[in-house]
Amino acid sequence: MRGGLWVALAAVAMTTVGCASGEGLVIEGDAPATVYDGPMHVPTEELDEHTPRALRIVSGAAGRALECTGEIHNGNGPDGWSKDDGGDGPEEGLQLYFDLFDPGEPRSGYRVERREADRVLYSYDVGGRTKVAVVVAKDQQNRPGWGPETSASCDPSELPAEWTASHGYEIWTDRAGERVPTTEVASGPGDDHCGWTEVHFLHLGARTYARDPEGLLEPGMLTAPYESSATVPADARDTGYRYESQELLVADNRRTAYVRTPDGVEAWPLLKEQVACK
Repeated sequence: MRGGLWVALAAVAMTTVGCASGEGLVIEGDAPATVYDGPMHVPTEELDEHTPRALRIVSGAAGRALECTGEIHNGNGPDGWSKDDGGDGPEEGLQLYFDLFDPGEPRSGYRVERREADRVLYSYDVGGRTKVAVVVAKDQQNRPGWGPETSASCDPSELPAEWTASHGYEIWTDRAGERVPTTEVASGPGDDHCGWTEVHFLHLGARTYARDPEGLLEPGMLTAPYESSATVPADARDTGYRYESQELLVADNRRTAYVRTPDGVEAWPLLKEQVACK
């Protein structure tokens, strides 16, 4: 996600990440239909960018084990835990991953996809395909015991609808009713820390629009006022994007997002820039 606004949206989406789901962290069952057969230890490098290529490089074997429909969404390398944190076994190493990083991914339902003497690959699978992968390793340099080495995940839109809905994600669909990656279109309320919970943000490509019926955003943030009852211009096109009962339309100049609801049409103005509350 880009900019401070998307940090705020991510915080909202992760507020219930720690809730129990009724099944264990690691469950019994078959591994994915196609088991990752590449190297379990892959040299990693952290690049100063947040691109799919950079995420694949930093996430090593975990990134290679993913079976995403779209691009990799998140990836991390071997960092962030100390010599006193390591667990006695692989499952404790996996638990440490969630305890330390709170990654905003499912906390239950993982299977052992592959096991070696000093590394275990855990996968969270949807339809028999790996959508979250975590490699835990034993006795890494200056870190005795088991702990996370690399991790990676697909876009939240590829996770089960029940899970994303219960964890604050607003996943839009396209004309065919297929779930759309959050990198393509995403929306959600602002951060409570900013006092923006009554503001709703919509990210469409490189642009961000805002619904601000109470005028909570600072003057100058928006390119135009929000309108609760708007007329759709003749050049507006239906994007095909839907979220629940909302339909998204955009005019040629892309300065306003028109959101059609059962109650009418709202005009969400474009933000002047990616901003964060202070």
